[in-house]
Amino acid sequence: MGRKDASTSRTPVDQYRKQIGKQDYKKTRPMLRATRLKAEAKKTALGVKEVALVLAAILVFLLAFYAFFYLNVSNEVDLDLDPDEN
Repeated sequence: MGRKDASTSRTPVDQYRKQIGKQDYKKTRPMLRATRLKAEAKKTALGVKEVALVLAAILVFLLAFYAFFYLNVSNEVDLDLDPDEN
């Protein structure tokens, strides 16, 4: 059978994890909740890339809207002027 000492010996990694677990357990419940909420907010936050894409889409839409009306108004003005009137 196995030795009794073999089951109690731990690797340094296991000892380190146990120490971290003890320290984490010492934290109060509100601190743990705040840490969790902060991590979730960071995960779901919009990045610069998404904001830039939305602003670019709005800008393209406004430019297309402006170009559409500019071309329609400029064509109507040309049609209203009759060169034979003078």
